[in-house]
Amino acid sequence: MVFARPKDALAGAHALLAVGPTPYDASVAHQVIGIWHRDFGDLTVAIGHLRRARVLAARSGSPDREADVLATLGAALIHAGRTRHGMGALQQAVARGEGLTAARVLYRRGYVWWVLGNHREALADLRQAIPVLRRSHDTIWTARALTLRATVHLALGSAEQAEADFVAAELLWAGTDQDHDKADAVENRGLAAFRAGDLPMALRHFDEAARRYTELGTPMFVLNIRRCAALLAAGLATEALEEADAAASLLARRGGQSTRGAELLLTAARAAIAAGDPHAAMARATLAARQFSRQRRDWWHAHARLVLLQARFAAGQVSGRLVGDAAAVAARLAGLGSPEAVQAELLAGRTALALGRADEAARHLTVAARTRNRGPALARVDGWVAHALCAEAAGRTHTLLGACRRGLDLLDEHRMTLGASELRARAAAQGAELALLAQRVALAKGDPRRLLEWSERWRATALTIPPTRPPDDPELLRAVTAFREIASRVEEARGQGVPVPSLERELRRLERDIRAHTLRTRSGEGPHGHRFRVASLLERLEDGWLVEIVAIDGTLHVLLCGRGRVRRFTAGRFADAALEADHARAGLRRVAYRRPGDWLPLLEAGGRRMEEALLGPAVRHLGEGPVVIVPPGRLHGVPWTLLPSLRGRVLSVSPSAGAWLRARQVPPSGERVVLVKGPGLATGGAEVPKLATRYGTAKVLHDGTARAAAVLAAIDGSRLTHIAAHGTFRADSPMFSSLRMDDGPLTVHDFERLDRAPHRMVLSSCDSGRLQPVGADELLGLATALLPLGTAGIVASSLPVDDEAVIPLMLSLHDGLRDGMSLAEALCDARERLPRDALHQATGWSFSAIGAG
Repeated sequence: MVFARPKDALAGAHALLAVGPTPYDASVAHQVIGIWHRDFGDLTVAIGHLRRARVLAARSGSPDREADVLATLGAALIHAGRTRHGMGALQQAVARGEGLTAARVLYRRGYVWWVLGNHREALADLRQAIPVLRRSHDTIWTARALTLRATVHLALGSAEQAEADFVAAELLWAGTDQDHDKADAVENRGLAAFRAGDLPMALRHFDEAARRYTELGTPMFVLNIRRCAALLAAGLATEALEEADAAASLLARRGGQSTRGAELLLTAARAAIAAGDPHAAMARATLAARQFSRQRRDWWHAHARLVLLQARFAAGQVSGRLVGDAAAVAARLAGLGSPEAVQAELLAGRTALALGRADEAARHLTVAARTRNRGPALARVDGWVAHALCAEAAGRTHTLLGACRRGLDLLDEHRMTLGASELRARAAAQGAELALLAQRVALAKGDPRRLLEWSERWRATALTIPPTRPPDDPELLRAVTAFREIASRVEEARGQGVPVPSLERELRRLERDIRAHTLRTRSGEGPHGHRFRVASLLERLEDGWLVEIVAIDGTLHVLLCGRGRVRRFTAGRFADAALEADHARAGLRRVAYRRPGDWLPLLEAGGRRMEEALLGPAVRHLGEGPVVIVPPGRLHGVPWTLLPSLRGRVLSVSPSAGAWLRARQVPPSGERVVLVKGPGLATGGAEVPKLATRYGTAKVLHDGTARAAAVLAAIDGSRLTHIAAHGTFRADSPMFSSLRMDDGPLTVHDFERLDRAPHRMVLSSCDSGRLQPVGADELLGLATALLPLGTAGIVASSLPVDDEAVIPLMLSLHDGLRDGMSLAEALCDARERLPRDALHQATGWSFSAIGAG
């Protein structure tokens, strides 16, 4: 009953002890309490009850009873980190048990071997136990043993054998009332899906298992570890680190299993490396390694050593000693049968290559490259990285480029299984190294066309296809509706200065639920056919220019495309350009908030410094005609019209040259014009009534009718949509960036539910054009949600803007659109018509035309 109805089992055991049972029955009761605390409560309390159960079992005169308790006690001692005592108890249990009891004892010892990382010993015990359990028709223990054997097979990389055992176990669980074990079976299906590379399905199963464990009141920290691994594979490193640290903290407060505590530390260390904090990773990995050593867990200790060495490499601690240590860990992991041995070989190869020891690097990288044609997709990508690095060490550029191409193609296939645009964007980080290796080759060869092709190969690739439309799941729709309502109430309370912590907690919970639903979405798309071609770009540019800025090893390179040619110029350092952009954005923000000061000269001087850092000598070769800027993701928020050479020009910005080409090919949709005015604007959205008069037949939503559902229905498939509303950009969760409607926020998640986005979109809102760089060179935000759904162009601000100063800009912009101009042309013309004071000029500089509309 402990794993069917845990709370009832615990209550029943205490009730039995209260009536003065026999030693045999009292032993059972104390064992039940011990099991409950071992797995779900305080481990010290568990061991106390299990020692008492062992004494009572001996007093009862039943060797089988004593063997059963000893096996449970042994597992508890192992989890407490007392490995020698735990194994001693299990040896005694094996000696005392007979028949069915002996088989159950062997199962438990197999479980302990798995915890310790001794997988071959675990399989040996399970090989003996399973036939006896089957012959005895012991359904529950047979299912447990099959589940454990499947988990051991997965640890050794035998996915097919694991799948067969998981399926057999699930069939057996179906005929029982073991609700906890059934939840464990769902968790294991998630583990199998994760190892097979199906991340959405893995997250779906893990979330369902978590729901069941919560209902049973049985927290399972192994689930946290597995879910963190899936989050890391999805590129969600910060979330994985937060979950691992939170689970470790909860486990410590409950006095839980120290074995799981060490595993959570190791998980957090892996997440910290991926999150870009190698020093935090080193601290956690060092502590985990010490704990594994004390627990005599060689498998786990070797893995902790690997993560510690990876963290040192990430921190720049490259040395000959690191090469030797990585090689030693690789040999140790290979001896233990761990698939992670490949990662250690890759680390040794990378380090040797960084030290200029090409022959030594080649030996290690050749071993690591053997995985490129077998195993899950991400493991094979690592194999192609190793193959590319090996080719780089040998100076074989053709082989290097082939490896980069194969690896990125493989990642494309993997990302096509992900339905959520956030996952697709974040997964791009795994291809960054391959793209950079190819870019370096093109740069060294002095081939700007080839450099452009490789830069485009891994830039804003998540925009090449629309995200999978979120399912019409009633639970998800309820969560979205509740989120909008609670967000509206929180916003109202904040405006009144009233703290509402309970509502804010509920809002965060709803955000987590919506995001979890979205991440579980599987893609219905096959591999896309969008391949960037330089010739197509040059043909489409006609008399215009496209300037693609590429960051390679900290230096900006400008690829000037136009007049049938691609030319490369070296500009400034990335860090200098980013700093100048931050200063310019800060200045524009101060003007928007009407801070006193003579801002125009300062902004113009900042624009000159930005131009030097961002464009360098390319400026002198930029002829007449419209310009498209394609910056690196982390420079997308630059106020480009502050640059002297771009001021007064028809200018648009695009996440990639490929995205601009696709936007050029988007046909107009319908004739409907939609005007939306959200609540709380200082001017009352004064441009909207004036625009309604000018457009005549436009559909206008305002003053209570601008509710999220009505707005989405109206703008779906429209030719032109103008939304005047307060905008909120969420750097911590860009998919919840929003526009404020009458009934609450309209988020990126909502826009992704459109069948077809408006052909042209004007967002007269603060921060509506801000985009969060993620992955390699991917972007998340309102604009990037619209482009793959059929929007050709967007006008939006990447900064806060003054509501009153926006009105003349917007009215002039629409005058240009009604005269047949493109968005970029109309915005340029509207800027020229603005008053020359700092406030109006800064407002014009804060807006950009995105895309090709």
